[in-house]
Amino acid sequence: MKFLEYPDRDMLAIDLANLLAGEIKACLLTHERASVVVPGGSTPGPVFDALCAADLDWSRVHVIPSDERWVSPDDPRSNARLIRERLLVNRAASAKLLPLYADADQPEDVLEAIAETLEPELPISVLVLGMGADMHTASMFPGVDGLDAALDPQAGILAILRPQSVPEARVTLTAKVLDGALSKHLVIFGDEKRRALDLAVKSPPEQAPVNAVLAGMTVHWAE
Repeated sequence: MKFLEYPDRDMLAIDLANLLAGEIKACLLTHERASVVVPGGSTPGPVFDALCAADLDWSRVHVIPSDERWVSPDDPRSNARLIRERLLVNRAASAKLLPLYADADQPEDVLEAIAETLEPELPISVLVLGMGADMHTASMFPGVDGLDAALDPQAGILAILRPQSVPEARVTLTAKVLDGALSKHLVIFGDEKRRALDLAVKSPPEQAPVNAVLAGMTVHWAE
């Protein structure tokens, strides 16, 4: 694991966006397309704001959420909505979004079909993740129903998790798929999350799910 510290969050966003753009461009030199997995939430927004202006052949970039709530794509809590509004704009408007949601009452009804659309995108070219103070990443929360399946080394592409604190299920790329990305980046802010990361590297993935994907990770941190 490589740890990079930045003087402030603005500098982190700009430098990381430049780094990601370089990695995507390098991938497109030797591959027909680049698959880029990104998180939802508030943390990646400034990175998206800078990355969307990069001079890339965005029409060959396929963007995939790391995880998704089982809500309508127009719901304010939808990760796909954030990605559409903050990343797939400006020059990046021509990139293709591959959602983890389909129109069905329950994810079990369409999970296999969604996974089939993602299989040609693997291994992930460039991965960006966030982490919570509870050491979760994507939708892999400690103790959540479905975590064992998401962490299983023999898992498929997707797993369904059902946090008790919210009414809807979540769909996540499994630890196996995330960990297999060719380039991996983790973005965290503040002392609390830095302490959480220090604890995560000493903890089993069942207690600190982010530890299932930290090997070879570049961590980007700012206060």
